[in-house]
Amino acid sequence: MSHNNKIANRKDIAINKLKSLGERIIEEINQNNVPALKVPSRGTSNIIYDEDKRYYVLGDRYGQRSLGNVKQIPKIAQMVYVANFCKDLVRRGKTATLREMYYVSEGWDVDFGDQQESNIVGEDLEVTLGMTREDLGLMPEEDGASVYGNLIMKEDDVEINALRLGKSGYTISPTIDDVEFLDHDVDKVIAVETMGMFHRLVQEEAYKKFNCLIVGLKGQAARATRRFLRRVNQDLNLPVYICNDGDPWGFHIAMVIISGSAKLAHVNHDLATPDAKFLGVTASDIINYDLPTDPLKDIDVLRLKELSKDPRYRDEQWQMEIKKMLKIGKKAEQQSFSKYGLEYVVDTYLPEKLDAM
Repeated sequence: MSHNNKIANRKDIAINKLKSLGERIIEEINQNNVPALKVPSRGTSNIIYDEDKRYYVLGDRYGQRSLGNVKQIPKIAQMVYVANFCKDLVRRGKTATLREMYYVSEGWDVDFGDQQESNIVGEDLEVTLGMTREDLGLMPEEDGASVYGNLIMKEDDVEINALRLGKSGYTISPTIDDVEFLDHDVDKVIAVETMGMFHRLVQEEAYKKFNCLIVGLKGQAARATRRFLRRVNQDLNLPVYICNDGDPWGFHIAMVIISGSAKLAHVNHDLATPDAKFLGVTASDIINYDLPTDPLKDIDVLRLKELSKDPRYRDEQWQMEIKKMLKIGKKAEQQSFSKYGLEYVVDTYLPEKLDAM
């Protein structure tokens, strides 16, 4: 199936699913039944780490929302309004940010206490229909990461080469599924947590040296970024390596890319890249490269202990690195390699780490 057909197909599926949600309610009313919606539970007891898939998935527990329950009437009304809004967006080929939807809802007959509440209803709709909010036309505020390297894409009938867009590269669009990958001349992807490190790798021409795409994650990776990494891994067969700060937060950012997050268990099948590898910075790197460090704070220690119990970190290597970091009581940033000069990370550290892997 051509990429354009895939996009059209996803739009049709979204419209049909949204319409059938409304039709089910009308049908129940016509049969003199009390309408109810089944919404998969997103409670922690229904979020399961799937050992085979290597990411979090939702279990099969449902909550019932019934118009016969006075407390649940506003919830169903909110969902119907959001679904109708989304149907209109998809039909017209438009998108709206979650913030815009919140402001549009001021003119509806239902009330959202705050944006957090309307965001949650958007997630309820995602999980009920088994589609991502992006497929329903709803976008986050933030853009995705920056990509630099020889990847040619087609977006809105315009060809884009991520090597020819200046030093900041290509910004991953929230509608990344609408983007077609036409051609590439790379054999791997190196993602880095900070934009400082992204710019360093671009300046030192790491894309030539390692024949790679460089992705600057901008901290915790946005959903579009995670979707992009999954697509280049699956569709283009490119191995993905993640190089983050050597602290529990850097580990966590990498692990959300690899195994998904518990909060988004219902869409991890589209977002997780279980074959992605953590390249560094590790506790072993801190020791082996004698990096400048900061002492672990109490909150870091607490977080590391939480990670050690998390099923995503069951791997021996992760357990060893977490224990080692607790033992040395230190953390280090990616930029700390600058101690040995600005070129060191590309000339020495990354080649050594990639060889070891």
